[in-house]
Amino acid sequence: MVKKINHIGIAVKDLDQAIEFYEKIGLKVEGTEVVESQKVKVAFIPVGDTRIELLAATSEDSPIAKFIEKKGEGIQHLAFDVDNLEKELAKAQENDIRLIDKEPRLGAHNMQIAFLHPKSTNGVLVEYCQKKR
Repeated sequence: MVKKINHIGIAVKDLDQAIEFYEKIGLKVEGTEVVESQKVKVAFIPVGDTRIELLAATSEDSPIAKFIEKKGEGIQHLAFDVDNLEKELAKAQENDIRLIDKEPRLGAHNMQIAFLHPKSTNGVLVEYCQKKR
């Protein structure tokens, strides 16, 4: 079951410049993390019980670099907390929703994550997140 929006992922070219903007409007970065498997550096900005994740590529062949090259900077994905990631992936597949990840994998904040393909989600890259058990 989808519980809430966990975060909104925003692709940026310059992480420091993006952080500076969000700090100018009164938000504070709670930390950064490099996710080697995604070739990305992430800055986490809490807004209530949701976060903004600023995503900057650490390699030219990362998904974020490719996204920016194709679409420019901006919202890259919407992430939802779920109770049972495996169950939600199975339900999505049963409902003919195309999956990018058929199995959960490790993401930022030590979360298990999986993505649904934007061709099945009205053009929005959707991420499911669950705290690692």
